[in-house]
Amino acid sequence: MKVVVAAELCIFLLSASCLLLLSSGFQLHSKPYDYSATTKCVKKPHRAQYGGGIVVNPGFEHNLKGWTVVGNGTIEERISNDGNRFIVSRNRTRALDGFSQKVHLKKGIIYIFSAWFQLSEGSGIVSVVFKTNGSELVHGGHVIAKHGCWSLLKGGIVANFSSPAEILFEVENPTVELWADSVSLQPFTKKQWRSHQDDSVERVRKSKVRFQLTHPNETVLEGATVVIKQTRADFPYGCAMNHNILTNSDYQKWFVSRFKYTTFTNEMKWYSTEKIQGKEDYTIPDAMLQFAKENGISVRGHNILWDSPNRQPHWDLTLSPDELRVAAEKRMNSVVSRYKGQLIAWDVVNENVHFHFFEDKLGENVSAEYYSAAYHLDPNTKMFMNEYNTIEFSGDKDASPANYIRKLKEIQQFPGTAGISLAIGLQCHFSTGVPNLAYMRSGLDLLAATGLPIWLTETSVDPQPNQAEYFEQILREGFSHPAVQGIVMFVGPKQAGFNSTLLADANFQNTAAGDVVDKLIREWRTGPQTAIADSRGIIDISLHHGDYDVTVTHPLTQYSKTLNISVRKGFSLETVHVKMHA
Repeated sequence: MKVVVAAELCIFLLSASCLLLLSSGFQLHSKPYDYSATTKCVKKPHRAQYGGGIVVNPGFEHNLKGWTVVGNGTIEERISNDGNRFIVSRNRTRALDGFSQKVHLKKGIIYIFSAWFQLSEGSGIVSVVFKTNGSELVHGGHVIAKHGCWSLLKGGIVANFSSPAEILFEVENPTVELWADSVSLQPFTKKQWRSHQDDSVERVRKSKVRFQLTHPNETVLEGATVVIKQTRADFPYGCAMNHNILTNSDYQKWFVSRFKYTTFTNEMKWYSTEKIQGKEDYTIPDAMLQFAKENGISVRGHNILWDSPNRQPHWDLTLSPDELRVAAEKRMNSVVSRYKGQLIAWDVVNENVHFHFFEDKLGENVSAEYYSAAYHLDPNTKMFMNEYNTIEFSGDKDASPANYIRKLKEIQQFPGTAGISLAIGLQCHFSTGVPNLAYMRSGLDLLAATGLPIWLTETSVDPQPNQAEYFEQILREGFSHPAVQGIVMFVGPKQAGFNSTLLADANFQNTAAGDVVDKLIREWRTGPQTAIADSRGIIDISLHHGDYDVTVTHPLTQYSKTLNISVRKGFSLETVHVKMHA
């Protein structure tokens, strides 16, 4: 007689919020990081983050204790009508005149700075500057301060050596009064910093999944085996590719085995597709896009226009404004219409925080006009404002998060961009030296306050002895930040001509940086896992967001059945029933 054994499998997918109750007790071991930030100018400054950290008298409740005059002018405490106390620097004559406080920096410690600023009139950029080693000035962050409301500056510094330091403040207009309140400098060890990253990954990149297995009569199914295999990762982690992919089979195998997201380095750019005016040639990007489609690789469009005068087709530099307008409009219509609906993103006017080639020729609103035009030609694709040095180099005031956001708002407020799916593209080309992770994270915090998607679009690190270590630090920082929704690296193998951050040598053997990338690919996915139901018929597991094949094997009959589940951030309680028969 044939015996049929049936079992009912109930899979409860717990929401991401439940994970907070099951976390590893991070707050007991390390001071949590405060990701909060705002780009709004507010009537009253918020309280100092971390209670001010190592800053003495951060809220000026004790008059001017801990603060001294720097340069010319005077300082004083003031009290607003609602009782708020703050510091004021008057009679300034130079950019760094004002107030300061001395601290002691320790080598290897990561310091997060924040403070609120206001000017006595107008608006201008205020920067925090750390004076170290007696005379070296290191910028730690910037904000556009105004009269009549308070603006948050958030930034920081990584100490390369132990030394006394002085916190200074730089103002573009040296004749205005500088007001400050709620000043904070919070130190974190590298171990604490890594714990922030790990905690954030658990909260925003993974969710707890509970498998509860029962018989049809509701009795538990102890000892059932569940095998979980991820088929698709939810977080986009990709790599640039160039035209060598079309003719190099080793390059193809290397790329396809690792990445499902890409950006073409140069092949889609205007100077590549129209080298001679009026003679467009899309043969190479067409073939690369076809290769990507055949291998399930999503492509970012890079780029429609480039605002740098050094990155134009050589022939358009001699055009009159009217001729340039016609040529740029033709380019816009040509490339966007050709690839409409086939790309996941467009870098619309590349690097138009740093540069203004088209604005100088065609008017200050022309970038916004191009964003509007691209949106109307391809309305379902994300339109990125792609820029460098916004989070990787604190010394570049022009591309600071504050200036990036100012340009972003100009585009958002321009007629014709209503409904546009705008996104933030941060190139992340890090030069030599220890990466300023404090500036990177605080910059991401500020940009996250816009509510727009953020991608690291061209991540790389210049060649140097610690390149692989720094590359890993940067990639981890991006992946762990709650606001980052994708990472594409501008790196690759030697045979494809890459030479900045090289991932593989001429024989496609991994470099140290290549080992880092492969390690993170494995780490940021959930590898095949096998689990056994406990006496309650329950299996609890934390899974990276993505799609999974799940095979459940009955403990008595060895009969198995496969089902598919998707684990996503913020998904609601879901139950899947599967009946298994012998």
